[in-house]
Amino acid sequence: MTADDRQFPARPIVGVGAIVVDGDRVLLVKRGRPPLHGEWSVPGGAVEVGETLSAAVQREVLEETGLVVSVGPVVEVLDRIHTNGDGRVEYHYVLIDYLCSVVGGDLQARSDALDAVWAAPGRLAEYAVQPVTVAVIERAVHLAHNVAS
Repeated sequence: MTADDRQFPARPIVGVGAIVVDGDRVLLVKRGRPPLHGEWSVPGGAVEVGETLSAAVQREVLEETGLVVSVGPVVEVLDRIHTNGDGRVEYHYVLIDYLCSVVGGDLQARSDALDAVWAAPGRLAEYAVQPVTVAVIERAVHLAHNVAS
């Protein structure tokens, strides 16, 4: 699927997100493509035909950050609908966000990520992370600490 296929879609596109928690920090990427171009968010993207959800999460994180992750439980399922100035739906994703942990690799912005950083969950405002994403990250951090204990 090309970026052009994603704009003004005929139907929603299934996407995945990775909430990668490592101790007291979470992985953020600065998006290099629309929607959210130039904004900080979590790694993720569209699921490719024939690809499992778990494989899509692992591929997206590796492509964007160079990290290899283990995919855990679903944290949230949500709609991300972006309209243009005329009110037409420009992007419509159904996103499935997963709790993940790092098992290898070295952090480096790659692919369609302009930057990649580890951030403290309490400092997400400094990155202007969208409120819906902050809420998902908070749930994931809570889940990660409950799983670890």
